[in-house]
Amino acid sequence: MVSHQKRARLIYNPTSGQEIMKKNVAEVLDILESYGYETSAFQTTPAQNSAKDEATRAALAGFDLIIAAGGDGTINEVVNGIAPLEKRPKMAIIPAGTTNDFARALKIPRGNPIEAAKIIGKNQRIKMDIGKAYDNTYFINIAAAGSFTELTYSVPSQLKTMFGYLAYLAKGVELLPQVSKVPVRLRHEKGVFEGDASMIFAAITNSVGGFEQIAPDAKLDDGKFTLIVVKTANLIEILHLIRLVLDGGKHINDKRVEYIKTSFIEIEPLSNERMMINLDGEYGGDAPIRLENLKNHITFFANTDEISDDALMWDQEELALEAIAQKFAHEVEDLDAELGE
Repeated sequence: MVSHQKRARLIYNPTSGQEIMKKNVAEVLDILESYGYETSAFQTTPAQNSAKDEATRAALAGFDLIIAAGGDGTINEVVNGIAPLEKRPKMAIIPAGTTNDFARALKIPRGNPIEAAKIIGKNQRIKMDIGKAYDNTYFINIAAAGSFTELTYSVPSQLKTMFGYLAYLAKGVELLPQVSKVPVRLRHEKGVFEGDASMIFAAITNSVGGFEQIAPDAKLDDGKFTLIVVKTANLIEILHLIRLVLDGGKHINDKRVEYIKTSFIEIEPLSNERMMINLDGEYGGDAPIRLENLKNHITFFANTDEISDDALMWDQEELALEAIAQKFAHEVEDLDAELGE
């Protein structure tokens, strides 16, 4: 009996992370071959759905493993390419963007494609939850709505390209005075929330924009979203909540926050104002919308052991990211102090 030759398809974004993947493709392919995969590569193009369409093609062609190499946007596209299929290949990721929220959740080395590829050789896997927003529209990290989310669309595309979702948060201090509440009805498995909200988050992982305390107890495979509803638009109160986030995720017990675990969420605006939905940092349509958590939908290779600092290569982008995070925290404190005078 002839044994099945495992096949892997590497789908990589050549422009992510200062072209870091482009410089390491050959070595990554060698590593995958050493793990017993017959491996080939596809370089994405600027064409719409380039990564998504290739992921669908590779899955239908019977590839056993698809590796998404790039930022969170590339990973999102690849997931959207295979999530609707009945038979889905396993996935692995090689983070080559800046924020890399999904890589943080799976504990994959960031900024080092070689070390990230080696995680596949450990053969540690997680059946990951995936969010479904519309027919054939999926997300891997977070769905968001509310006036604050909509204001962040004004972030310049160049800044977003450089710093990912964290650019929204860095811009957030400037935008906070413009935040307003909107009337909304949210249905979930625990009941109904009806009232005013300035921010609505439905998180799958615990990492948003590099901050890992927004949904501190999020689990990757329990079939539940972490629904976070911020009920205030008062600037001083929002600043206080942000400080609680930065102080170990203590915001989850605050009376101005609804913090709920649920397998589905229905978001219905109760005014004539448009409510835009943000999926993994990109505009993803308008409410009303139903979000469903597809439990254990895609099997990902992950590093379930603790990663040592030696496995991380802190390049200039990563250092800049950390600097922005610190700057954001300091600006929040400064603005809070200024308003308190």
